[in-house]
Amino acid sequence: MYNSQVLIAEMKNHVGSEITIKGWLYNNRPSGKVQFLVLRDGSGICQAVFEKTDANADLFDNVKHLGQESSIIVAGLVREEPRSPGGYELAVSDVQIVHNTSDYPITPKAHGTDFLLKNRHLHLRSQRQWALAKIRHTVIEAIRDFFNSNGFTLVDTPIFSPAVGEDEQTLFKVDYFGEDVALSQTGQLYLESAALSLGKVYCFGPTFRAEKSKTRRHLTEFWMVEPEIAYINLDELLQVAENFICAIVTAALEKNSAELELLQRDITQLQAIQKPFYRLSYSDAVDLLHSHKAKEYLQTQLETCQNEAKQLQDCIAQWTPEQETAKKQWQKDKLANQIRAAQEQLAELKTQIENIPHHLELACNFQWGKDLGGSDETIISQLHDRPVFVHRYPKTCKAFYMKPDPQDNRVVLNFDCLAPQGYGEIIGGSMREENYDALLGRIQEKGYDQDNYQWYLDLRRYGSVPHGGFGLGVERTVAWIAGIKHIRETIAFPRMMGKIYP
Repeated sequence: MYNSQVLIAEMKNHVGSEITIKGWLYNNRPSGKVQFLVLRDGSGICQAVFEKTDANADLFDNVKHLGQESSIIVAGLVREEPRSPGGYELAVSDVQIVHNTSDYPITPKAHGTDFLLKNRHLHLRSQRQWALAKIRHTVIEAIRDFFNSNGFTLVDTPIFSPAVGEDEQTLFKVDYFGEDVALSQTGQLYLESAALSLGKVYCFGPTFRAEKSKTRRHLTEFWMVEPEIAYINLDELLQVAENFICAIVTAALEKNSAELELLQRDITQLQAIQKPFYRLSYSDAVDLLHSHKAKEYLQTQLETCQNEAKQLQDCIAQWTPEQETAKKQWQKDKLANQIRAAQEQLAELKTQIENIPHHLELACNFQWGKDLGGSDETIISQLHDRPVFVHRYPKTCKAFYMKPDPQDNRVVLNFDCLAPQGYGEIIGGSMREENYDALLGRIQEKGYDQDNYQWYLDLRRYGSVPHGGFGLGVERTVAWIAGIKHIRETIAFPRMMGKIYP
């Protein structure tokens, strides 16, 4: 059995051949003298049909009593079967039991979010999490491919930092041998020094924000890729970001069609992502939030949510007695999952119904000078079918290193890229202040310890040039591409406020 191992993903290349699959029992549906084994091996999922004979009666009975997630090695003949997952199945000739598992906690029935987070080490085996992991892998591969093929050099930046990169209030403080430092919010400041050596550089690693937020868009630890480019202007920087996002989306569509289908992602929305992206000044964005168009959109969304909620309530009421009369356990489990999924969707709709009037009020009362919040970004991105660059935010709400616009000193030469369908910000970037005196003034204005920034000021003392860059959050990008609501699902072990185990 060990000599002809084939991955499930490669079964299509072995039709008519005897192969061996090493994996785990995802599900088993016995039916008289036939068992339909659903196997997974990390590359995919398949059905294996095990028929009882006089010669294998004992083995057939042992396999019948295997628990979910038992590890097994299955040999058999590959044949085409359109009704099976992937379109192929295995006609089983032999089964070797490696480990019989019992009482696996994550059953085919639906489970609550808290339970799944506590059992994240096992939840990763689910098909949904498997698909998300595959998409995340493609996104990261596309990120590296884009920069490596466009003349960028990877530079690793430190995790421990004595300098503030973004907001001082969101630092994770660390005792570094008696010295007060913080976990890095961004590699940007260090990357700027590398850009003045190598021209085009990028860093890629974990970043940390002690932001006390429990929204679906926030993690306390997340991965970010940050390019930095010497001798560039804002328009050129936007073009780099535009090409970058298009490359990522193209890679996901080419390599993850099966995973996107499993997640029921509407890929026509991704296929519509093309250049040029929309460009909207911050002031125009404020006008849009105040516009009749935004109000009309929110009112329509409210009515849609109310109608969908009523339909779900009616469905749930009809399903409940049907569950009681279901004859087979697998039918009951399937119906229970449908009811649980509908109940979760209904709860989400009720939350939206409660929040939409609040979002409408925030949009109507939004004041120029404030940073855009999550609900503001959602409204703006919902009103566009492609990503939107919102540029030139007020200086007062942005980081100290951003360069003011020479045409309007109230705003800075920065941008956020908002993903469509309400996913909001996935990129934030800017031109950096390259003038020594201006940068020093901003550091003093913020009240930062100047001694911590002497090395950063040196970059303006010696060979300063116009330069800029941006950061893309991997988890938010994966959530958008996969079409999921909460970024906690886009990383294997999410770190959130109040969630640290396992």
